[in-house]
Amino acid sequence: MDDTLRILIPKGRIFDKVAQLFSDAGYPLSLTDRAYRPLLGAAGLTGKIMKPQNVGELLELGSHDAGFTGLDWITESRAQVVQIMDLGFDTVRIVAAVPAGMDDAELRSKRLTVATEYVHLAEDWLQKSGFSYRILRTYGATEVFPPDDADMIIDNTASGRTLKENGLRITGTLLESSTRFAASPAALSNPAKKRRIEELGMLFKAVLDARERVMLEMNVSKALFPDLVRCLPSMRSPTVAPLHGGDGYALKIAVPKSEVPEMIPRLKTLGATDIVEYGLRKVVL
Repeated sequence: MDDTLRILIPKGRIFDKVAQLFSDAGYPLSLTDRAYRPLLGAAGLTGKIMKPQNVGELLELGSHDAGFTGLDWITESRAQVVQIMDLGFDTVRIVAAVPAGMDDAELRSKRLTVATEYVHLAEDWLQKSGFSYRILRTYGATEVFPPDDADMIIDNTASGRTLKENGLRITGTLLESSTRFAASPAALSNPAKKRRIEELGMLFKAVLDARERVMLEMNVSKALFPDLVRCLPSMRSPTVAPLHGGDGYALKIAVPKSEVPEMIPRLKTLGATDIVEYGLRKVVL
């Protein structure tokens, strides 16, 4: 049995983040111009570039073993896949938006033409909300349809700025989405492939956790050590080693990046010296 892991890599805006994730995990990904078969720097891994809209269904079919796509497209395609982890990339909301001058009473008084790429998501939400509607399927640039060609759009947005620039206001949120690492149920029934997918998930999580933390190293005298060590945050407990000559201790801690600007002055006040900050590549908890 061929245990090669066949991975779908998303085309478009998510590609660079996924490629960097592989690289940081230790598997450099390279792609020549106009190619659809990237090279992954590990034996037993093959890749193929596909639009994120297609990833879920292809995983369900079992023609590929794992891949990356947004929760929005998994939900829209109704694909039966196993979500291994939320990578947190490309966070967007799927929203309904209408021309800014259209009030809610007008929305309820007519049969709406709703432009969207998300046909299934739109159907579910419009029916649940009690609208009378007709769906017009789009293939990109959905925000330009109103007011001439549609009364409402259902589309993804990160900040809402593009909608506002096109004279639209948000009337409802259907879904909050981000990039998921997902697997085929068929692949997970193969013990060797399941183990490889879980190992990739562990490495990806280690990379993402490391991006949120830095390592701090410092020295402190014996006299000041008890007060300082009580104030140290850490994933488990700080690493402590005696300094040469027995005059104090060297400490090492991994801390959230967001806490560092306040932490370093506090450590200095508590008597820490020779404070050094550096980045981490992977953190396995």
